[in-house]
Amino acid sequence: MAVVGDLRVLLRFQNFRRLLAVRLLSQGADGVYQVALAAYVVFSPEKQASAAAIASAMAVLLLPYSLVGPFAGVLLDRWRRRQVFLYGNLLRALLASLTAVLILSDVPDWLFYASALCVTAVNRFVLAGLSAALPRVVDAERLVTANSLSPTAGTLAATLGGGLAFVVRLAGSDSDALVVLVGAGLYVCSALASLRLAPDLLGPDRRRAQPRLGAAVLGTARGLASGVRHLAGPARREAAWALAAMTLMRFCYGALTVMVLMLCRYAWSSGPDDGGLALLGLAVAVSGAGFFGAAVLTPAGAHRFGPGGWIIACAGCATVLTPALGLTFAQVPVLIAAFVLGLTTQGAKIATDTVVQSSVDDGFRGRIFAVYDVLFNVAFVGAAAVAALMLPPDGRSVALVVTVTVVYGVVVTAMARFERQ
Repeated sequence: MAVVGDLRVLLRFQNFRRLLAVRLLSQGADGVYQVALAAYVVFSPEKQASAAAIASAMAVLLLPYSLVGPFAGVLLDRWRRRQVFLYGNLLRALLASLTAVLILSDVPDWLFYASALCVTAVNRFVLAGLSAALPRVVDAERLVTANSLSPTAGTLAATLGGGLAFVVRLAGSDSDALVVLVGAGLYVCSALASLRLAPDLLGPDRRRAQPRLGAAVLGTARGLASGVRHLAGPARREAAWALAAMTLMRFCYGALTVMVLMLCRYAWSSGPDDGGLALLGLAVAVSGAGFFGAAVLTPAGAHRFGPGGWIIACAGCATVLTPALGLTFAQVPVLIAAFVLGLTTQGAKIATDTVVQSSVDDGFRGRIFAVYDVLFNVAFVGAAAVAALMLPPDGRSVALVVTVTVVYGVVVTAMARFERQ
C-alpha cells in the first residue's frame, strides 16, 4: 500500500521517529484521560449522571481547543518547542494526578472540572507544537506526507488509548482514579521521549524578531476577524454555506451523542456496572467505523455529486435514518444510527474541508480553518447544552430526535437551494 511505503520512508528520518514517539504517547494519554473523565462523569456508581454533567464534561474537553487554539501559536513562536513537549507533558501528568486525587476525594464538582480543564488546555499547546515542529524533522519534499500521516497516527493512538482505558476499567478495576493515573504515566513517558530531541532542534528560530506578546495576541484576534470578513465575500459563498451546513450537522451529532450516553447509562443497563460502559465503547467503535467508511466513500461521492452535492446526500441520509432508527431507542437500531451518523458527519466534513481549501485564498486559509475549528467544537458543546435541557433522565427523548431531524432537513433544503442557484 502507498501509505505503508510513505510511512516507511518517513521513519528513516531519526528525528521524525522521535517526534512521532512523543505524539503517539501524548495522544495515547489523551485518549486514556478523556475516557476516564467520561466514565467518571457518566458511569461512576457514586454519581447520578445527568445530561447537564455530560454537557459540562464535553465543555471541559472541547472548549480549550476553541478558545485557546487560535492564540497558541503566539506563545509557541516564543518558547522552544522541545521544552513545550517536556514541561507541558510533565505538567499534564501532575494535573492528571491531581484529578485522580479529586476523584477519590469528596470535593465540589467545579474543582474536578477545573482540574480537567487545565489538562485539556495544555493539550492544545502540545498538539499545535507537534504540527509546528514537523518541518524541522523532515525535508520539504516529504512535508505534505508527514502532515497527513503524523496526525492520523496520533488519532489512532488516541483511539487505542481510549480502548486501553476501557480495558483497565472493565478488567475488574472500578477505579476511575487508577485509569487517570495510567494516563498520567503515559504523559510522563511522552515527556521523557522528548528528551531524545535536542532542545533547539524544533525551533523556533530565535534570530527572527518577534512582536510584543500583547501586539501578537491583538494581531491574532484581528486576523481571525479579517478571515471572517474574507469568508463573507461573494467569491467565497460556497465555503460559507458549507461551513454553516457542517456546523449544524456537528450540532446534530453532538446532541445525539449525549442521548446515546444517557441511553447507555440508564435505559440499556440497570446500573453503572451493568454493561453500560461496554455499550458506550461499542457505540464509539461503531461510530468510528462510520468515520472510516466516510474516508473510503467520500472521494468517489464528492467526485460524482460535487462537494456540495455530497454534503446534501449526507444530510439527506441522516434526515431519513435518524428518526427511523433513533425513535426506537433500542440498542441495535441506535448502534446502526451511530454508524450512519459517523459516516455522514465525517463525509460532510471532508467535503467541507475540500470546499474551504479550494475556494478560500491561500493567504486567508489558515485563519479560516481556525474559525472552522472554533465553530466545529462550539457547535458540539452547544448541542450538549441543548440536549441537557431536553433529555429526560433515561435519555429517551422524542423531542430531541425530532429537533435533530428538522435541523438535518434545514441543511438539505438550504444547501440544495444554494446549489441550484
